[in-house]
Amino acid sequence: MRGKKISENYNYTIYACYAGYVVQAVINNLAPLLFLTFQREFGISLERIGLLITINFGVQILTDIAAAKYADRIGYRASVILAHLCSAAGLICMGTLPFVLENAYLGLVAAMALGAVGGGLIEVLISPIVEAAPSSNAKDAAMSLLHSFYCWGHVAVVVLSTVGFTVFGMERWYMIPILWSIVPILNLLLFTRVPLRRLVEEDEQLPAKSLISSGMFWVFIGLMICAGASEQGMSQWASMFAEEGLNLSKTMGDLLGPCLFAVFMGSARAFYGKFGEKMDLRRFMAGSGVLCVCSYLLAVFMQNPLLALAGCALCGLSVGIMWPGTFSLAVKHCPQGGTLMFALFALAGDVGCAAGPGVVSLVAENLPQYGLKAGLLAAILFPVVMLVLLRAVGGKRAERKV
Repeated sequence: MRGKKISENYNYTIYACYAGYVVQAVINNLAPLLFLTFQREFGISLERIGLLITINFGVQILTDIAAAKYADRIGYRASVILAHLCSAAGLICMGTLPFVLENAYLGLVAAMALGAVGGGLIEVLISPIVEAAPSSNAKDAAMSLLHSFYCWGHVAVVVLSTVGFTVFGMERWYMIPILWSIVPILNLLLFTRVPLRRLVEEDEQLPAKSLISSGMFWVFIGLMICAGASEQGMSQWASMFAEEGLNLSKTMGDLLGPCLFAVFMGSARAFYGKFGEKMDLRRFMAGSGVLCVCSYLLAVFMQNPLLALAGCALCGLSVGIMWPGTFSLAVKHCPQGGTLMFALFALAGDVGCAAGPGVVSLVAENLPQYGLKAGLLAAILFPVVMLVLLRAVGGKRAERKV
């Protein structure tokens, strides 16, 4: 009887989607907590550490491309179950393959790639599942609240992993990703039962040619790239920046770097989720872009470690609305975009997620006298471009079709 209740109640669908974004947070944010550990234990250079980030988001990009073509054919349920299966397998491999394979780095690459397939599918599928669910009425607010769970997942990853490192000792770090694999396994079981429906029926979905021929579509693609880059440019390097750049301990660096970033990012999304119906979304995003530029500058130029960390935290607050806000603006312009549109936006966002940390790594590697501070300064480019693109969105009235 309980199974029947779950299979008919879309509230459980929403809960499973919330947990899905927690899974994606684990995939994207657990490895950065271990970057220095990988560097010390396996002798991996900063450049190759940066390549792990690129592999993660690069594979997510390829997954987004595949999902854009096949997700509707395969079906939401089979696709989202596969996403959680790959996520769990990637986490288990992170804790095992570096010790099984002769080349530990190849083990990490394989684990990151496998988990990234799961993360990419989650990004493509979860938003349209929530958008299609009849219980999510205030779409802007529901989307922002949904994406806030990525942030709470990020906080949980940092806090619980830090507790785990303390309890088990850093020499047993491999136990933490294996324990985290329990989350996608349990959510996979929930997704086998909850009700799902399509966002747009296949015969009603806007053709790909019509979608990509729209100038506004490419503006939103640019916004997604900038959103991903602005967020991950700081997020992926916050732990290492706090430890290496600000000389904080591992525990303090993680709690005051990526953890505060995630708390502030989640707070921004939850705030808009509650009060968003009363606000102008585009203006809210523009104000966030300005704050993002200021937060990067604060992190780079403040000599006091606490003030620099305040820059990291404020960056989380500023980027919170960028990703879900772009989704919401795009749905208003093109309500018939369907899964294809969400997949292409996820693709663009993941390009940004790879580009942001990649720019930071490249600049830091070529300016070693300044290190990560030089890289973070270069990443200011992304919120600046976002501000320019938002003016283009503001220049046209929100239409109901492309």
